Amino acid sequence: MRADPRGRLRSRLNRSRKGHEKTASASSKLPRPYIPSPFVFLCISVALEGTHAFREGVHEADRRPEAWHQRAEEGRQGVYAGTLHGEFRPMHFVFPWREVKKLLVGQNGILSTPAVSSIIRKYKTDGGIVLTASHNPGGPDADFGIKFNTSNGGPAPDGVTNHIYDLTQKITEYHLVPALHCDLSAIGKQAFKVDGRDFEVEILDSVADYLAHMKEIFDFHAIKNLLTGGGGRPPLKILVNSMHGVTGPYVEKIFCEELGASGDSIVNTTPLEDFGGLHPDPNLTYAADLVNAMETGDYGLGAAFDGDGDRNMILGYKAFFVTPSDSLAVIAANLECIPYFQKTGVKGYARSMPTAAAVDRVAAKTGKEFFEVPTGWKYFGNLMDAGRLSLCGEESFGTGSDHIREKDGLWAVLAWLSILAHTNKSVDEILRHHWSTYGRNFFTRYDYENCDAAPCNKMMANLDAMVSDASLVGRTFSHGGKEFKVAKADNFEYKDPIDGSVAEKQGIRIIFEDGSRIVFRLSGTGSSGATVRLYIDSFEDDPSKQNLPAQEMLKPLVEVSLSLSQLREYTGRQEPTVIT
Repeated sequence: MRADPRGRLRSRLNRSRKGHEKTASASSKLPRPYIPSPFVFLCISVALEGTHAFREGVHEADRRPEAWHQRAEEGRQGVYAGTLHGEFRPMHFVFPWREVKKLLVGQNGILSTPAVSSIIRKYKTDGGIVLTASHNPGGPDADFGIKFNTSNGGPAPDGVTNHIYDLTQKITEYHLVPALHCDLSAIGKQAFKVDGRDFEVEILDSVADYLAHMKEIFDFHAIKNLLTGGGGRPPLKILVNSMHGVTGPYVEKIFCEELGASGDSIVNTTPLEDFGGLHPDPNLTYAADLVNAMETGDYGLGAAFDGDGDRNMILGYKAFFVTPSDSLAVIAANLECIPYFQKTGVKGYARSMPTAAAVDRVAAKTGKEFFEVPTGWKYFGNLMDAGRLSLCGEESFGTGSDHIREKDGLWAVLAWLSILAHTNKSVDEILRHHWSTYGRNFFTRYDYENCDAAPCNKMMANLDAMVSDASLVGRTFSHGGKEFKVAKADNFEYKDPIDGSVAEKQGIRIIFEDGSRIVFRLSGTGSSGATVRLYIDSFEDDPSKQNLPAQEMLKPLVEVSLSLSQLREYTGRQEPTVIT
């Protein structure tokens, strides 16, 4: 098994079948294998979503890096690899055989990232692995990623991933188990013998556990009345676009079968390895077909999900766009509409640093604790585990709560439907009421994708030097008759209040005296090139201006940002690839 230059896993494993209880032996010791670590549980060779695994009867799961390091060292007698063959695609896994006793696999190899987190927590597994292109283009010529979640259901923290990397430097051999065959379409348990040891694979219904979890959180009866016209109200027409990602089976089961939405309320629900050629990023650019349908149709709510189901976009009537920052703030201000929070109470709120500060104002008004963290869902996990965080979100279309430890696209849409059912207001009416109460944070993000890395790195270095110079504070920048005076500038650093760990250089921030902010980040989650992201956040408490177009209101600050950074010159781009 090896990795090609683009990081895609390739393998050549022999196949055979040996009856109901299958047996296999380890063979084929090979030098210098490509595997993520000696204790990886399960990997899946599809561009959609993965599964997870656990060890039975060893000891209670522990997220501490030193514990994972100890387990890996204990399991280094041999790393084994095999293939589970199903109708959908072969699934390749690697793990220390003496440690892993059982795998839990979604039927046909399909599980959404939120479902993985939910199942890890429900079945108390030691961890899980998700293979996915996420919100990037998928397929043989595009993106593919490996995500490792720990026993709390959330992304592995830095300490764990650093230990995984260190251990990959020590691997000298691994073993293949080519004769292991499993029917991924058949729900139930399948027993195996490998080198004389018992090994079990359990195929789970991909949707059932997640659906049960959602029914514990939301009032499905109230949402069904909203969608079908119960209670004397006309039915709310919705349009949900799965973008040929992993959410398709969930959308069909939850919205149509459980909540009574019509079949034409959902589109692109067949999971495809290359997402049908779509770019499964739920924003105004890549979900343009949803935007167009909403503009011309009579839908009260529209939603789109990314490839692995953890991101979402919300639209109202005639494609009224809800920014992720506003979506988070509105849900925060209306948690009483969701039964889960009536039971658990509301502990605190958090957002990623680049996200507009709308939820900050909800936290201040309701007297709840608030946290600003770096980009990356893993930074919310410690706060949730410590009982200090209930709701959080990122401007990159991620919203979630402490019901799991991942962002959750379907959960966010169900939250919005709960608010609509409870308030009997439309999406745009809810937003305008929210702005009149808390003020409006105008927000936009400019993405410059697949840029040459060298000049982008130079630009970020220059910006870092600029914000490190104390003379920047107090300077005034102007455009179009509007002035912005710098109050604070830095390269964002975060100290985790739970474990004291520090994350440095998380994004260039320039904050102005009126509360406006500009943020620059350099990202590299795609398959090639660098992506420069420019974030603009400006607060407006004048009701007469709160309904003006965002791009019109933000244009002066956008131009200041482009001039200050020389972004056009460094990227060679006059316009961004995507505007959110």
